[in-house]
Amino acid sequence: MDSDNGPKATGGPAHTDIVNMEDKAERDVAHEELKPSYGAQNAEAQEKTMTLLEAIKLYPTAIGWSMVLSTALVMEGYDLLLLSNLYASPLFNQKYGVLGSKGYAVPASWQSGLSNGARCGEMLGLAINGIVSERYGYRKTMIGSLIMMICTIFILFFAPNVQVLLIGEILCGIPWGVFQTLTTAYASEVSPVVLRPYLTTYVNLCWVMGQFIASGVLRASLQRTDEWAYKIPFAVQWVWPVPLLVGCFLAPESPWWEVRRGNREGAKRALERLTSASNPHYTVEETLDMIEQTNELEKSLSEGTSYWDCFKGVDRRRTEIVCGVWLVQTLCGTNVMGYSTYFLKQAGLPTVQSFNMSLGQQALGVVGTLLSWFLISRAGRRTIYLTGVSILCVILMIVGFISLAPSSNTSATWAIGVMLLVFTFIYDFTVGPVCYSLVSEISSTRLKTKTIVLARIGYNISNTVINVLTNYQLNPTAWAWGAKTAFFWGCTCFCCVVWVFFRLPEPKGRTYAEIDILFQNGVSPRKFKTTEVDTFHTGHSSALEKSVSTA
Repeated sequence: MDSDNGPKATGGPAHTDIVNMEDKAERDVAHEELKPSYGAQNAEAQEKTMTLLEAIKLYPTAIGWSMVLSTALVMEGYDLLLLSNLYASPLFNQKYGVLGSKGYAVPASWQSGLSNGARCGEMLGLAINGIVSERYGYRKTMIGSLIMMICTIFILFFAPNVQVLLIGEILCGIPWGVFQTLTTAYASEVSPVVLRPYLTTYVNLCWVMGQFIASGVLRASLQRTDEWAYKIPFAVQWVWPVPLLVGCFLAPESPWWEVRRGNREGAKRALERLTSASNPHYTVEETLDMIEQTNELEKSLSEGTSYWDCFKGVDRRRTEIVCGVWLVQTLCGTNVMGYSTYFLKQAGLPTVQSFNMSLGQQALGVVGTLLSWFLISRAGRRTIYLTGVSILCVILMIVGFISLAPSSNTSATWAIGVMLLVFTFIYDFTVGPVCYSLVSEISSTRLKTKTIVLARIGYNISNTVINVLTNYQLNPTAWAWGAKTAFFWGCTCFCCVVWVFFRLPEPKGRTYAEIDILFQNGVSPRKFKTTEVDTFHTGHSSALEKSVSTA
């Protein structure tokens, strides 16, 4: 009996209390041992005072490698716009649709299935990425995803019916899910503070470029009268993976990932490949000290590296904000923009003119993203996001009121097209690119990949629901709302304005360690910008709280 009771007792509450006390003691020791490093302090001071030109000179290869990996997002932007706009292609509808009273069309149920098939695959890819990239690194994960991408494009190209096309979309979604988060995390970890917003927003530029290329390919193929009208657009996707494979094979690993794995030498080699010797005041060792200091700070604040840790303590708030930032992208009416060709066709424009307007729309998206780099260096992320969402809300309501005009009013139809162009420009000038900067800065470095994965899964789940709604709202065989759909998304966009105002903090100009301490001390989102932080104050967690003061 005694031998039976012994093991049971060790698993009871008393044993749990002992374990908790030991964990607390270890964290207290960690706080005491978290001594400030001169090298780390010097590296942080240099990062915060570094100008854009100095950063470009010091990190030229980091910029290049980050852009190489981020270019993988061109494929996702390409295919998602490709599929939604192929619904306006007569030959695609004839191949994969059914004959109705208004000619061939893919039923709304299959449109929803195809659009959401890729989203479901992306969610699986996101979950895989959160585990695999942390175990094997960013490079190896990207290489495996690109190889899979090459194989799954065959299914799209040779799909004999809509069922096989759906399978292809689901399988293609898996590597796209990896690209969505891995590229943002890599860009944020290989760059200093001043370069971080440019390299992370470049991810959005790649996505917009993919849409622009898709619009151009679709417009060029529109006049064809054979199956190549939709096969050529699918085949173009093979252009990207091979050169990207070569780039990923040659790219250095993230130094932050190497430090989290305890490989200081590997992190040193990565930093040496990411930087040049142009700055005599810069040393790799000091930057390594800063990375290690930040990593130890986050460990001392009880941050683990599992998905569950994203919902514990202060990280619960950080996860909520990152998820909310990406949900704003779906709820502010972007699906109307993504379905622009189909939207304009249902609003009354001819097919050719609908494709022309869509091409112009994507070109404005590229211009907007490029111009956002000038805006993001001068204005705060929170300010840009709040202003952008507010303007989008107004535009959607204007489109809704214009749609009340009679269907015979061609001027009103063209006005809707023009407002969609303005919508795209404002979105890609503000909300679109700044989102990627926010999610990479607000999440902690130890939980970055998993936090972004959770946020992107939330984004895809919401997009799945929104895709179903949009297909039924626009499809002439379903609800047939036409341009009046803008009223619905104008209301959801207003909800986004309210959330951004009350919940989104300002991370502009902050190092990762500073952001950690601001969240640890529960600083209000509206006070992030005016709060002073002493990152290297020594002592226990209470001392960290004292190190924060409102300016």
